[in-house]
Amino acid sequence: MIHYQLRCARTHEFDGWFRSAADFDAQAARGLLECPHCGEHQVERALMAPALPRKGNARVAAPAAPEPVADSAPNVVGSSIQGTNVPGSAPQTAVTPGALPAEMRAALQRLRAEVEKNCDYVGNEFADEARKMHRGESDRRGIYGETTPDQAEALADEGIEVARVPWVPRSDG
Repeated sequence: MIHYQLRCARTHEFDGWFRSAADFDAQAARGLLECPHCGEHQVERALMAPALPRKGNARVAAPAAPEPVADSAPNVVGSSIQGTNVPGSAPQTAVTPGALPAEMRAALQRLRAEVEKNCDYVGNEFADEARKMHRGESDRRGIYGETTPDQAEALADEGIEVARVPWVPRSDG
């Protein structure tokens, strides 16, 4: 994983984690990155301080990625919520509530409520149902559920647009 300091066109700075520099470049080129402060999609890498060796050639470690609190984040596909699976983007699993600013946690809770209200939960059948919709074998609609990273990557390879959503606990409990 690569840690980048990112900056949106409105000069808000925030962190991002990516599987590789190519993953960042591909996501930025397709407008898949979003500023958590203002929602701006024009995002670039910001200047970062280098990791300098300490005495004895020990390296200063980059900060660790937030620890997940669940095994997977739901994938979402459909007309109301579109995106692209972004393997390696952070976070891919449920987000630790204490690690997020209150505004971001509230925004993710609202997103979760909208997904649950407007999309059908298909559980572990997500990949199969997304393929059926893509082939016209079932009606197109918003769905959410779970897949393995390999299934999500296979969907993206097939041209099926999905998004991984950071899943925080509901605001009502």
